[in-house]
Amino acid sequence: MVRAIAEAVNAANGFRPLGRQGYKTLAVFSFGWPTSEVPMLYLGGSVVDAARRGLRGDFRGRRGVAALALTAASWLFLLAIQRRNVTTPRPVLRAALVEGLGEDFADVLETLPSTPSPSGRPTGFFPVASLAPAWRTTWSRRRFVDKTSTISYGPHGRANLADVWRRRDLPREGKAPVLLEVPGGAWAIGWRRPQAYPLMSHLADRGWICVAMNYRVSPAHTWPDHIVDVKRALAWIKENIADYGGDPDFVAITGGSAGGHLAALAALTPNDPEYQPGFTDADTSVVAAVPVYGRYDWYTTHGNGRREFIGYLERLVVKRQFSRFRDIYTAASPIRRLRGDAPPFFVLHGEHDSVIPVDEARDFVGEFRTVSEAPVLYAELPGAQHAFDIFSSPRAHQSAEAVGQFLSWVYAKRMNKGEHA
Repeated sequence: MVRAIAEAVNAANGFRPLGRQGYKTLAVFSFGWPTSEVPMLYLGGSVVDAARRGLRGDFRGRRGVAALALTAASWLFLLAIQRRNVTTPRPVLRAALVEGLGEDFADVLETLPSTPSPSGRPTGFFPVASLAPAWRTTWSRRRFVDKTSTISYGPHGRANLADVWRRRDLPREGKAPVLLEVPGGAWAIGWRRPQAYPLMSHLADRGWICVAMNYRVSPAHTWPDHIVDVKRALAWIKENIADYGGDPDFVAITGGSAGGHLAALAALTPNDPEYQPGFTDADTSVVAAVPVYGRYDWYTTHGNGRREFIGYLERLVVKRQFSRFRDIYTAASPIRRLRGDAPPFFVLHGEHDSVIPVDEARDFVGEFRTVSEAPVLYAELPGAQHAFDIFSSPRAHQSAEAVGQFLSWVYAKRMNKGEHA
């Protein structure tokens, strides 16, 4: 009975988070995250175990029947989660693309060239309208990264390592578009593996070069070391990515959670000397940004979980009293850095995010759209928890496809306007 109750509660939590206030949200997320993304793994294991227990006679009597009923209820939740994951992301993502880029956005993608390689596969960039099989694209770093592709972009040892993802038949004299991936982890992890694998595999397989970076993290390091490292990685890409066949004039940026915050902030503060100590002359601008379930507000103290979040920043990240150094927190907030000449943005967030409330993304996009001259796209994914793009799930792969189409559109527009050689 205890096992059946646990399974039912876990499945219900995966279907809809059981709490979104205070520190309990961390437990809600920890258990609900995998359940909400890969429910069929839970379902398969539960069915096999239920068969084993049934043969053993565990479901005899009233309590046994009740336990079986609860177990079956958990299966219904898991099936509902899987159906939602398969059927709901694509319409929402397409609606975001159409709203932000226009009904003819797919026609723009048709203008992108492709060049056949000796192996017969395209080596240039081309529209990313199809998906590689999930099993092939998530745990496939070795397909795109070898030992010589792990580089050091700064002076801080392992904290400044990065992986360069590229297809092995991509010509080194080419000019492939580039994406910098900034990992999440509450500004306390910042490790490049294994985050955003579905997206980077999807793009690398289609001719992109992706750079997945580490950065200095708290509490060993203090803000703004985190964003300084992101800027330093951008500077390294602009100076060196041509050696790998990348185009230093077309560099986009993405990241999830803390990485979403850093990606958005980097895109909104190009060449800002405050965040580029010792390399103020370096170009750190980007052509597009894709922040995913990010934090965009470091200064608001009221609202769900805000007090706990500000306290976390005070103790571990900024290490400055909020009431005395509010300017640091304000400057670190992407929502306070909005500008009319910002590059195109595509913001993605989960409807059921129990770590960073979805209202924060809605507010960021709402204010951004009143300022920006470039498109600001927004997709709120039904039923999605925090970190929905890490597992090899239908939602992760459909999101990767949509992000690829957005970046393709930006690339095609620049080429068509003669802004890109």
